[in-house]
Amino acid sequence: MRFNASKFNDHWQDRELIELGSFQRGKSRHRPRNDPKLFEGGKYPLVQTGEIKEAGLYIQKHVDAYNDFGLAQSKLWSENTLCITIAANIAETALLGYPMCIPDSVVGFNAKPNESSELFMHYVFTYIRKAIQTSASGSIQDNINIDYLTSLKFKIPKKTYQEKIVSLLSNIDKKIELNYKINMELESMAKLIYDYWFIQFDFPDENGKPYKSSGGKMVYNEVLKREIPDGWEMQSMSKKLKIGSGHSFSSDSYTGAGKYKIITIKNVQDHGLKTEKVDYVKKIPNNLDSFCILEIQDILISLTGNVGRLCLVNEEDLLLNQRVGKFLCDEVYKNYLYLTYLRPELRTWMERIATGSGQKNLSPIDAVKINCALPPPIILERFNTLINNNISLIVKNSIEIKELEELRDWLLPMLMNGQVKIN
Repeated sequence: MRFNASKFNDHWQDRELIELGSFQRGKSRHRPRNDPKLFEGGKYPLVQTGEIKEAGLYIQKHVDAYNDFGLAQSKLWSENTLCITIAANIAETALLGYPMCIPDSVVGFNAKPNESSELFMHYVFTYIRKAIQTSASGSIQDNINIDYLTSLKFKIPKKTYQEKIVSLLSNIDKKIELNYKINMELESMAKLIYDYWFIQFDFPDENGKPYKSSGGKMVYNEVLKREIPDGWEMQSMSKKLKIGSGHSFSSDSYTGAGKYKIITIKNVQDHGLKTEKVDYVKKIPNNLDSFCILEIQDILISLTGNVGRLCLVNEEDLLLNQRVGKFLCDEVYKNYLYLTYLRPELRTWMERIATGSGQKNLSPIDAVKINCALPPPIILERFNTLINNNISLIVKNSIEIKELEELRDWLLPMLMNGQVKIN
């Protein structure tokens, strides 16, 4: 079986993937894999399958690092090695952005320079990923092995044409990654301003000077056990914010396609709203609350499982399902509340108050029962003037990311089966 055989590429060569380079399974011989002795004082980066799945073209960050003892039972792979997951998240791929150790749940691929490239093989596996996952589904652990990978057959164009395919697709992917980086910077800037104004209380006073640092009057609040600016009120978040829980859709109303996408827990991710895997309905139910019809820049929060995830809506024609919440508040408070709930300590607090022995559930009523020092509306209006452009750009870039991903995913199969040609 050739995954990409078609009448458009019958002049391409039939190749086994092993002919294009070397496949080596990662090394992590020590058991248990999470033994602290492997990691204490670690300095050798270790990639995990989840980090490969979350990466774009390149893996640019890691959480775990081996020490010398850990490295001795593993191996350091070179930059640009293609990582292919063979357990858990099967057939996910990304290239190492810097030298890293690879566990035995990952295979490393290094191309023969005259035959192919790691980037081209990344797109080969992106093309055949679903087929591999389908073939592995139902096995004891849903995994594959290195023999399976090396025996896969594919119709491969000449190296010069491979490079044209890689150039087109990687330029799209690099623009996607650039947008992600810009959004991270924009969010980081917004968080910094928020911290400066509402944690350190150094918002600009009437003379444009930092309030607290310039001697602005502070008063001690017994409930918060801290000083807050004079004129600020101690209030429960519930006075300014409600979280509307989504609609309970009947599964028999779902369709394979339709005008409206149903947003569920799996779509609300920390790095944005993901709508690749959704159910549809053809029309809006008559009993649907109006707030469940989502608009661009609405704020969503996960109420089940990994509770407290926040994201901004970046797409139209979306309907909100149950166990996903939407922020309901006056516009002047929207940015302030969004950045407040992005704070790590708020996320930890929400995880702590969530109930359930198995899957955690966050009550939308409990999630707003927290006291805070609430600034006057005039300060929030100044803050919004400063921050609105950041939030709008984040959403604009997110929309462009989605459009670029759709373009890449549309082009990929046609490039790989020769239906679309590059001059």
